[in-house]
Amino acid sequence: MKLFIRTLTAIMLTSIVACSTSKHQIPIGEVIDKDLDIALHQSIIMANQLADKENRLPQTLDKNGHLRTCNSSWWVSGFYPGVLWYLYENFNADSIKKQAEIFTARVEDQQYTTDNHDVGFMIFCSFGNGYRLTQREDYLSVIKNAANSLSTRFNPTIGCIRSWDYASWNKQWQYPVIIDNMMNLELLLWSADKFNNDTLKHIAITHADSTISHHFRNDYSSYHVISYDTITGLPELKHTAQGYSHESAWARGQGWGLYGYTMMYRFTKDQKYLDQAINIANFILNHPNLPEDKIPYWDFNAPDIPNAKRDASAAAIICSALIELSNYVNTNDSVRFMQIAEKQIRTLSTPQYIAHKGTNGGFILKHSVGHMPNNAEVDVPLTYSDYYFVESLIKFKNKLK
Repeated sequence: MKLFIRTLTAIMLTSIVACSTSKHQIPIGEVIDKDLDIALHQSIIMANQLADKENRLPQTLDKNGHLRTCNSSWWVSGFYPGVLWYLYENFNADSIKKQAEIFTARVEDQQYTTDNHDVGFMIFCSFGNGYRLTQREDYLSVIKNAANSLSTRFNPTIGCIRSWDYASWNKQWQYPVIIDNMMNLELLLWSADKFNNDTLKHIAITHADSTISHHFRNDYSSYHVISYDTITGLPELKHTAQGYSHESAWARGQGWGLYGYTMMYRFTKDQKYLDQAINIANFILNHPNLPEDKIPYWDFNAPDIPNAKRDASAAAIICSALIELSNYVNTNDSVRFMQIAEKQIRTLSTPQYIAHKGTNGGFILKHSVGHMPNNAEVDVPLTYSDYYFVESLIKFKNKLK
């Protein structure tokens, strides 16, 4: 009976979203197909640029508009291979699959990384999508090793996976945990199910529960960094690294939280995670500083709003999360979330944000913000912005089907 109701709700939702398109707008399905065509064109350009640059992956453009690349150890390394896998899923072309396999192989060494928390981003966006679409057994072993590597960063006294190790810029923090870390729990939960590993599941759930307890304010906005006392296991500092201030709501961080708890509910069906995701969504969508076009400023409390920089990466992450969250909520919320997601896709599909073919260094979206306080990667394309945008397009297209 529940399956019938959910199926009926999905049918109703698709009809409502389709009907929400006014007669003056291009149907959203056509917008998505056009965007995916642009994404394919840009990604081929990117692959050609990097073909003879062994073990390099796209990161951003520098201040002169030149392609800036990274090696596999930088946290964004898995996103471009993930984009290629999503494009292969959509276009089903062997040529795209070949490129996806080539660039996925460039991050394979990160399966053994234990000195940072971003193994989930690196491996699951690349090898995870690759295994989902190909069932390659060699990909499965990489995922298993990566999950085990990530689990070594868990501290049972604190109940969290450590984000950053000591460095000159963060010696003030004993045990820093950032909201971004919620995204890496998907690697653990998927692996826990696939390999029947209860320890990985326990780590992910404990981390998510500790984050609910300590990362969120009463309005369901999130701090960026919580530093824990290693003896008591309790928070000692509540800070930001990439937001405007310690008490502000850094936009991409709010997106990480929304996506993370939506994902937690997918795997566990624990109501508290669904409630958390809905509350975070409501904070974002009801915020008076969310622009009408639904592309957030880089921080919801940036002092120069409405002239503050927008962050397309935050919009893409939020959009992807809302599309999935719409599957788990009542019909009214489902329609509301999908309408916002559609608005975000339509805005990101305008010339202001999406690249013309052959421009933007091969990246798909423009106008993202990486690290404003350090004036690093400000108002530039970012590889993770492209990843979550293409993921959103695929998710929305699948719902329309």
